[in-house]
Amino acid sequence: MNIGEIKKEFKALDYDSPESILEFINNHKTDERSGVISIIESANKKLDAINKEIIRSDKMLSFERKYYELGNQYICGIDEVGRGPLAGPVVTCAVILPKDEKILYLNDSKQLSKKKREELYDIIIDKAVAYGIGIVSEQRIDEINILQATFEAMRMAINNLGIKPDILLNDAVKIPDVDIPQVPIIKGDTLSASIAAASIVAKVTRDRMMEGYGEIYPEYDFGSNMGYGSAKHIQALKDVGPCPIHRRTFIGNFI
Repeated sequence: MNIGEIKKEFKALDYDSPESILEFINNHKTDERSGVISIIESANKKLDAINKEIIRSDKMLSFERKYYELGNQYICGIDEVGRGPLAGPVVTCAVILPKDEKILYLNDSKQLSKKKREELYDIIIDKAVAYGIGIVSEQRIDEINILQATFEAMRMAINNLGIKPDILLNDAVKIPDVDIPQVPIIKGDTLSASIAAASIVAKVTRDRMMEGYGEIYPEYDFGSNMGYGSAKHIQALKDVGPCPIHRRTFIGNFI
């Protein structure tokens, strides 16, 4: 094979499959052409990266395994997105993943690119035993405050699962008025696969909503800032005033 063909073969590999990368390396590692040696070096870096991700993803199941061993069948991760923005709803998600389901790259949604979140969203929705979404509006946030609105959205997400979980793994908080055992985990979206999955689904759901609002109210640039207080958003608030989805209790410093 010429170097161009080997390069094309390398680009076509499934980079999430250590077996396919290792097979490629073994097939070409005796080739002493400098171009091939460079490609093999890149392949080895890819192999090292995916093996590290497999180890990290396995560790993300440690809480789930602990509670499976204690006899729980349905272990639910729950997380929220949108506590801080000046506009739009708070969105929560509750997710029950299959036992020992290892999904690579699950992490705090904020640490992932938009493209990766979108990819993982589809995988999570496809693989989940059950998932539920909770959405509480900006008007309700103004009425009862953001913390209580977040709890309300979390209870809504749990009720929308269709299956009653045996235990909840929460990102840091304990949800009042829920008759299910709860385990608050600090930075849970970086430590638990179930919470990370919930974080991603909630984030993608809310971002899509805000992108839609961005088309209705283009002056605030919601499609880019997702309702957070970017410079352009704050300037629009000062120039135009609030729109119907602004949280009145959040924008007093700007208007």
